[in-house]
Amino acid sequence: MTETRCSPAVPGPERGADAFSLSALLAAVAAAVPDRLAVVAGPSRLTFAALDARATRVAHHLRAAGIRPGEHVAILSFNRAEWLESAFGAFRAGAVPVNVNYRYVPGELRHVLADSDAVALIAERALAGGVAGIRSALPRLRHVLLLDDGTAAAPIPGTDYETALATAPAGALPRTGGEDRYLLYTGGTTGYPKGVLWRQEDIFRAALERRVRGMPRARSVAEQGERARRQPRRVLLVLGPLMHAAGQWNALAALFSGHTVVLNTDHTFDPGRVLDLAEREEVQTLQCVGDAMARPVALRLLDEPHRCPRLSVVASGGTPLTPAVRGLWRSWRPGIVLRDSYGGSETGVCGAAQEEVPPVPHHGDPSTGSGGVRRFTMGASVAVLDEALRPLPPASDRIGRIARTGRIPLGYYNDAAATARTFPTDADGRRWVMSGDFGAVAADGSIVLLGRGASVINTGGEKVYPEEVESVLKSHPAIADSIVVAAPDERLGQRVTAVVSLATGHRPSGEQLRDFCRDRLAGFKVPRRIHVVPEVKRTAVGKQDYRWAAAVVRGSAGLLRIRERPAGAEH
Repeated sequence: MTETRCSPAVPGPERGADAFSLSALLAAVAAAVPDRLAVVAGPSRLTFAALDARATRVAHHLRAAGIRPGEHVAILSFNRAEWLESAFGAFRAGAVPVNVNYRYVPGELRHVLADSDAVALIAERALAGGVAGIRSALPRLRHVLLLDDGTAAAPIPGTDYETALATAPAGALPRTGGEDRYLLYTGGTTGYPKGVLWRQEDIFRAALERRVRGMPRARSVAEQGERARRQPRRVLLVLGPLMHAAGQWNALAALFSGHTVVLNTDHTFDPGRVLDLAEREEVQTLQCVGDAMARPVALRLLDEPHRCPRLSVVASGGTPLTPAVRGLWRSWRPGIVLRDSYGGSETGVCGAAQEEVPPVPHHGDPSTGSGGVRRFTMGASVAVLDEALRPLPPASDRIGRIARTGRIPLGYYNDAAATARTFPTDADGRRWVMSGDFGAVAADGSIVLLGRGASVINTGGEKVYPEEVESVLKSHPAIADSIVVAAPDERLGQRVTAVVSLATGHRPSGEQLRDFCRDRLAGFKVPRRIHVVPEVKRTAVGKQDYRWAAAVVRGSAGLLRIRERPAGAEH
């Protein structure tokens, strides 16, 4: 068995024969609603029974190929039904699937495949080309399954996926005795990706179990299957890639509730095609990642307001919707439900957003929020901690780090130092996971999300959280998108700098934008320089690409700039 190199070892809840493994959960739902449509992905349409059966054949093939319980199986693919089949098949074989970002260059691929100790790879033929040049650097990798994507020649030797399933047995597999693990690689903000290692039951409880208010947790996988049978079926369109937490968790949570998951299988984001798909499949819930996805879809709907009559919920995770984009959706359909969730790869889903809190001028109490910063109602296991890992009380005037305790990951796979930093233990022996975000606690106990500590700007001793400024800028009708970063300043140390793209037909002056910000933000938060670019670059899941924005600011020759405010004018 592959050694799980994770430190420190952490005891967890007892596991019985009916533990909440993800494979057992799928089997329970498939037994409860076998003929219900589970997955729509391009031409593929799978019932729960069919998804479960194909996952079983994947598991048989992996076992026959010598993949042992506890070993790791990497998946390198765009959104498609086979992604889910492969993940469930790996779980069912007692192995651990590893998500691989299809945007990675060979060096990043080598790191993830080597760091994860992947012994098998399931990949689309075209994407497998990135592995060809690094195969010699991956001595543990001994088996490859290739997914057909229209590519004529296989770039590396491997077994055809459909051939493997056609020749695999269909019967149930014996119990494996393998480890109950779930591994999610996350890029983070610096350095190479890290693998967040969870127990499967913990990730189910922390991120995948969906309950209405007042409903107790399911006591068994059979009970979860029965709940899926009783629930009216909903249709969820997943726009986020399955290789990332937001898309993957929304898809898995929907499947475990007996709902239908529609995957966006396009390789580029096209709001018109998204709406065509949503309308054709009678989608009721749209899953997106922040403004980058939600804004263009909302604008298209405003031009075609009678489309998608069944769409009633927009759910965003990974980064919250700004007030401006929420307004666009409500302009299209006033009764639409807009759900922002807060969480991360290390924390699971921690809470849900409240409505925007009102702005406060200058040095207002951070617990009331400012400038459209989102406020979240968190679960009892979530707190804002001070430097000594003590939870801050409601209405505190202090800012701390958002953290979670209870059902949290074991740590980072193969990275004891990062585990020690991110998963500390407090003076009472309670173990926490630090989210990396800063926040404040409002009087009602909700948490005001201020932004990532890694991207905070220190300007003349004042702390500025970029997401707060970005939210204000994007609420201006002339701004299509924005990212706020630090630029060096001889007197202040750092100055607030914005990179923006403009809405069609708009060209505001610097003073207009600064006056707009000044009415909604303390003066030290107002951007001193604004760089205009044709399009603001975001990551594959729509999050702010702060590295790119910092590079824009450093190498800004040739870009259109809106005149800089003199240093010190706002202090």
